[in-house]
Amino acid sequence: MLEPQERTALLLLIGVVAAVLTAHLVLEAYVRPLAASPFSTSSTDGELVSLEGRIEALSATASGGHLLLTVAGVPVFVPAPVAASLDLHENDSVALYGVVQTYRGKKEIVVESPGDIRILT
Repeated sequence: MLEPQERTALLLLIGVVAAVLTAHLVLEAYVRPLAASPFSTSSTDGELVSLEGRIEALSATASGGHLLLTVAGVPVFVPAPVAASLDLHENDSVALYGVVQTYRGKKEIVVESPGDIRILT
C-alpha cells in the first residue's frame, strides 16, 4: 500500500507525463508546419522544409520497403515504417514536410512520419 505522500507523488508524476505528451502532440501537429521553410536548392542538411507538388515518379527500394518519390523535381525518401501506412500513386498532388539530407551528393527530403505527407484534392 502506498503512503499518502507516495500517492500524491505518483499522481503528480502521471499528470506531468500526460501534460508532456499532450504538448508534444500539439506542437507536432501545429507548430511543425509553421517552422518549416519552403524547400530550395540552398536548403541545408538538417533543415525542416515543406514541399508541395505532384508525384512525378514513385518506386520502392530493392530491399527494405522504402519509397523513393520525385515531387516537383525533388527527390523524397519515405522510410518503410512511414510508407507502410500511406497509399500514394504517381500524379497525386501532395504537401509534405521533412528534413533535408544529402545522399550520394544530391539533396533530398526525408519524411519522418505518415502525418507529414498529405494528399491534396
